Amino acid sequence: MMKNVESMQKFSLAQMEAVTIASAVMTKGMQNIAEETSAFSKKYFEMSSSALQELLGAKALDKAFEIQTTFAKQAHESIITQATKVSEIYTSLAMEMKKPFHDTSVKDVVEVAAPVATKSKAVAQL
Repeated sequence: MMKNVESMQKFSLAQMEAVTIASAVMTKGMQNIAEETSAFSKKYFEMSSSALQELLGAKALDKAFEIQTTFAKQAHESIITQATKVSEIYTSLAMEMKKPFHDTSVKDVVEVAAPVATKSKAVAQL
């Protein structure tokens, strides 16, 4: 009985450490995403402002359409690139967050669960 309690304590401690590590990884990852999004927003604002200035300076309608079309293509490409980049960050973040939980081995889970399962079977037979 005492060994089972010690095993459960060991397992619980390992799980708490895994949660702590995963939380730190998540915090760092979210900070990275926020920095990336902030940099993109600044770049996009500058690109939009530049396009607007060009558009206001256009003397002919066909030149205005050309400026608008160029801006739309650049905006679309940059948004797709940014979405891909953020998606990759989220994917790597998820992979990093699950690592601490993989370190808690199956052996530890079996060590905790096996005595409980054995005792449950014995009680069920009564």
